[in-house]
This record gives sequence, C-alpha cells and structure tokens, in this order.
Amino acid sequence: MTEKLLSELTTAAVGGPARKYVRAETEQEIMDAVAAADAAGEKVLIVGGGSNILVADSGFEGTVVHIASTGIEKLDIPACGGANVRVAAGHNWDDFVEYAISQEWVGIEALSGIPGVVGATPVQNVGAYGCEVAQTISQVRTYDRETGQRKTFALADLKFSYRDSILKQSMVNGSPRYVVLSVDFQFTLGNLSAPIRYAELARQLGVEVGDRADSATVRETVLRLRAGKGMVLDSADRDTFSTGSFFTNPIVDDALLASLPDEAPRYPVTDATSGAVMEGKTKLSAAWLIQHAGFDKGFGLEGDSAAIAGGRASLSTKHTLAITNRGGASCADLLAIARTVRDGVLQAFGVKLVPEPVIVGESL
Repeated sequence: MTEKLLSELTTAAVGGPARKYVRAETEQEIMDAVAAADAAGEKVLIVGGGSNILVADSGFEGTVVHIASTGIEKLDIPACGGANVRVAAGHNWDDFVEYAISQEWVGIEALSGIPGVVGATPVQNVGAYGCEVAQTISQVRTYDRETGQRKTFALADLKFSYRDSILKQSMVNGSPRYVVLSVDFQFTLGNLSAPIRYAELARQLGVEVGDRADSATVRETVLRLRAGKGMVLDSADRDTFSTGSFFTNPIVDDALLASLPDEAPRYPVTDATSGAVMEGKTKLSAAWLIQHAGFDKGFGLEGDSAAIAGGRASLSTKHTLAITNRGGASCADLLAIARTVRDGVLQAFGVKLVPEPVIVGESL
C-alpha cells in the first residue's frame, strides 16, 4: 500500500492524494483489498480507468482500490445461442470492443472509443450513438460489501435505465456497496452491426436509421466522430483531459416540456432493456440547452470575460458537454465551470442538469 495522487489515475488529471492505494489484479485481490479496508473501518474508493470520476483537491482519506484485473473468457452455455463472454472488471473497455469485432461478436461496436474499464460500464449503463451496454449484458458478478460474499445480478435485477443501475443506486458518497468483479455479455454473431439508431452515425455511414453496417466500419466511424469532439484520449489534445460528457441529457415530464422553445431537440425515452417507449417522458439535449443558455465552446478559456477558473478549466473547444483541464486545473476549477453552466441552464430553461461523473469529496 502506498500513497498516490488521484490526478495520476483520472482522465481529468485532478484530485489530491489517496491515503492508501492498492492495485488489485485478480478477483481475489479486489475482494481482499476491499474487505481489509472495510474491516479497518476505512472509507473505500473504487477506481478503474478514472474516466468518470472527479476527486477533491484534498484527496481521499481512505483506501483507493485500483481495479486492474484483465481477461476475456468465452463461456459454454448450451441453452444460449451466439457468443457468451465473461470479461474481467479491469479490462480496458475499448480493447474489448476491438476484440469483440475481430471475433464477429455483434452489439457494442457503436460504443468504440469510450475510455475506462469494463467493470464501470454496467454501473451507469454506459451508452453512446444509440447503443447502451444494457442491450448486451447478461449478468454482472460482484462482491457485496455488506455480506462479504459474491453476488451475481441477472439482467432484470440490474434495473438498468438511462445512465443508471442498481449498482449506481447503491453508492454512498461515491463508494459502492457492490464492487464489480466481472461482466457477462451475450452477443449475436456476424460481421454486420446492430441496427444503427443514431442519426448522425447513420449519415456518416451512408445508411438509414435502423439499417445495419459493417461492424469494423461502424467502429472506425465512431472513433472518427469521437475524436472530432475530443472524446478519444489524446495526451496532445487538452480537450480530452475531461470526464467526457459532464452532464446527462435531462429527462423531463410533459409539463416542463411545454415551457421549452419549439426548436429544443426532443427524443423519446425508452426502456433500457426492452426498448419500449416510455409515455409522458422526453429526453432533451444537454448540449443544446448549454449552448442556448449562452455557454459556447471554450467557455472559460483565458482571455474570455468569463474565465472564472483563470483559464485553467473550460468547456471543450470542440463541444459544450465536456469540462476540460487546460493545464494545471484543480477539481475546484472544473466544478466552478460546472456550477456556472448548471445554474445558467436552470435560469434560462428551468431544467436542472445532473452531473454524469461521480464526484468524491466535493459537491456540485
């Protein structure tokens, strides 16, 4: 166990020291590290790829368990067709997506380029370009800190919804009850993608929404789109020093929807597993709300009259959803931008934006 700066473990490159740091490379090491910290009455913070977490500048007064387990295992389940695969929690997500495409496992190609590890994906039901992991996950194996035993969640028990799950709901101050050990996926087989559900991606592929395309081409196209938005990690591009999309797309009821401008984009809300449309709920574009509340790309940059973080943090210069570390930013700097944007959108439209990353030791 050693002290380690959280800024070294997070894609936003902010966060003070962890009092204790443990790198866990196997399921047993994960369980032992968490159990030991719990037995000692210490706070526990689980870190994987560090792409969806902001830690206070004061650091974390407890034990940080860094999930570093890797491995992909093909399961033999006679009753299930296609490919059934178990992936270790610490396995790099995009490496897994690339491997899945090479094996002609269909369903996650549109999730290419997302930073982080496999074990983090079911926690907030990671999604992009019309796809969510809920569509391919079959079960999640965890360590239950309350019982000290392994617990397996079947798909129905995970209670997936937009950027949410029972795993996320169990968190207290960023610390989970259930620590993910591995994730099982069930894939259909082939070299054509799942149906394309996102209009921008369909246009880039030259297909209609609902059509399929070559999976490898879908991956290449998604990577290009993400890179153009600063959403693929690149040490030479400060726009990628972020937690990705800082705010989720808000879901509102019909009463609030009626008060919004007609030109505000509207999207149906669907059940994460069945795909059924949910009546009386509509998803809005957080990016549109942010921009039309007066916050443009690069808001907060040095020289901007609104450089509230001294130019050290700003909205991405490529799109308005990411809050970026321009160099030398603190957690407080990023949160200053976030609060200004959140409050501005609330004042302009009456919609309260909700942060997507886990915020530890601070509050928005």
